[in-house]
Amino acid sequence: MSGTEVEDLLRTSAPQVLAALVRRYGHFDTAEDAVQEGLLAAATQWPVDGIPDNPRAWLITAASRRLTDLLRNEQARRRREDTVARWALPEDWLTPPADRDPTDSDDTLVLLFLCCHPSLSPASRVALTLRAVGGLTSAEIAHAFLVPEATMTKRIGRAKKTIKDSGIGFAPPAGADRDARAAAVLHVLYLIFTEGYASTSGPSLHRVELCAEAIRLTRLVHRLLPDDAEVTGLLALMLLTDARRPARTGPTGELVAMEDQDRALWNTVAITEGIALITDALPRGVPGPYQLQAAIAALHDEAPTYADTDWPQIVLLYERLLALVDNPIIALNHAVAVAMARGPDAGLKLVDDLAADGKLAGDHRLSAVRAHLLESMGDRTAAREAYLLAAQQTMSLPQQRYLHTRAVRLAPTSAGE
Repeated sequence: MSGTEVEDLLRTSAPQVLAALVRRYGHFDTAEDAVQEGLLAAATQWPVDGIPDNPRAWLITAASRRLTDLLRNEQARRRREDTVARWALPEDWLTPPADRDPTDSDDTLVLLFLCCHPSLSPASRVALTLRAVGGLTSAEIAHAFLVPEATMTKRIGRAKKTIKDSGIGFAPPAGADRDARAAAVLHVLYLIFTEGYASTSGPSLHRVELCAEAIRLTRLVHRLLPDDAEVTGLLALMLLTDARRPARTGPTGELVAMEDQDRALWNTVAITEGIALITDALPRGVPGPYQLQAAIAALHDEAPTYADTDWPQIVLLYERLLALVDNPIIALNHAVAVAMARGPDAGLKLVDDLAADGKLAGDHRLSAVRAHLLESMGDRTAAREAYLLAAQQTMSLPQQRYLHTRAVRLAPTSAGE
């Protein structure tokens, strides 16, 4: 087995090993340190000694032994009886419960629930999920979100401390709490994907590693919850959206709008899988927000050209979506679909209503859509001003360049507009 294959195996096994230790012993932060040392030992020994017959069991045993050392050291340092009692491991710590073998069970979903606990902020949930379940280092996560490594390390550390101090047990939530926590997990994965697909700042339009990690983790949740239609819908949405990524940028990294994209560059394998997933999910009951968004993405991907897109159907889907979710960005996308189906005047009215509402104040997307609709209506001066305003409002360099280019095209000439 090559070094790359060993690395992939370790990355896949890491969240399962961490979940097994946290479920049995608690101490999330200490367990993670132990797992990291177990992974390091494996990365050193396996290329020489060979891959063990049961790699995950090997890692659990190695990490458990290291966890024992760490906890005993902590006991010695604190030297207080109550602390010793609280940290002490059971005598049969190497023996799994009779009804559950941590080497055979997959606790990754419970680990996801733990990382997405309501006591954590959304930013902390994202960071901890990528660290504990995704296996990314603090440096990798910091790089993906364009923040200093020290900042991300502190954020993850605070999240671990919050979990430790709260006394949260490693067990799946029950009843309504389970549904709420599952929704939080999907929202975190959606946020990771969205930031990867349309970076809010920085020199690149995409952060491919975040998209790939979001899709990988969503595939994992789909495997664990195959009958959950919203999980299926989210996976379909990611695949159908990410399929367009190869055509979203030009040779120098410039943004290419959907109407100008070469659809031959779209990933047909991902589109086929995404359409199959959403086709399977929709008949199961009343569709949720991710299923509706996936259905919209499927209509975009199935259209041979931008003009051939079934805009009236997309308008109807957005209206169903808005009945479920009060989200100004969804409302803005609805306005774009209305403009395509009924004319730019109808779309601009909805955009102006959103501007008056104030929820998207300062958001470049509102100004950019308004500029596009004004340009479609022939108001070049107002469109140019809106493009320039949008360029000022975004921190994404590709977006800025694209919006400035649109504005320059509308600049008055010496002979007049």
